[in-house]
Amino acid sequence: MIPSRFGEYLATSIVIILAPGPSVLFIIARAVAWGRKTALFTVTGNAFGSFILSSLVAVGLGPILQRSDVAFAAVQWGGGAYLIYLGIQAYRDRHASAAEMTTKKSEEPSAIQSMREGFWVAVLNPKTLVFYAAVLPQFIDRNRGNATTQLLFLGIVFVLMCWFSDGIWGLLAGTAREWLATDASRLVLLRAIGGWVMMGLGSFVVYGALASALG
Repeated sequence: MIPSRFGEYLATSIVIILAPGPSVLFIIARAVAWGRKTALFTVTGNAFGSFILSSLVAVGLGPILQRSDVAFAAVQWGGGAYLIYLGIQAYRDRHASAAEMTTKKSEEPSAIQSMREGFWVAVLNPKTLVFYAAVLPQFIDRNRGNATTQLLFLGIVFVLMCWFSDGIWGLLAGTAREWLATDASRLVLLRAIGGWVMMGLGSFVVYGALASALG
């Protein structure tokens, strides 16, 4: 069940997870606004949403990718291009995003509300969806069969890594909330880094598709 390129997958996942994407920025915003407890409840809800999304993508895409070279190539090209677009958008809107992250819009949410909002951020996060649909398939062994099981396994590993990493982000941001909130340039930098990582990841996916087409 463990793909032969599992080590490469772990390395790629670490780079993606450590970069502040939409989910991480949302968790940091919650930590800055309401502290560590709210951030950790948000992280838990986000993990549940990410798990459901990865399972749906694996069940839906697995059989198709196993049988169709055209579908596999389309997922690569389309997903890579969309990740580049998301990265450009994140970098372009970095100042507006930073301003929004320091705006407290309501009273402190309850634990259930924090988990629910974290859940929907994960489910509706285009970066997460594109990662599961375009990046995970790069690391499965199609010749071994059972692509759905491999995708499920890789998705679960990614969710667990995200839960751990996002929890650390939430704790650190909650501890340094005053430091982050008093200088918007720090949040702008986080958003810019996330944008560049998404552009780099998209370029990596497109390069993989090009290499497969030429090889």
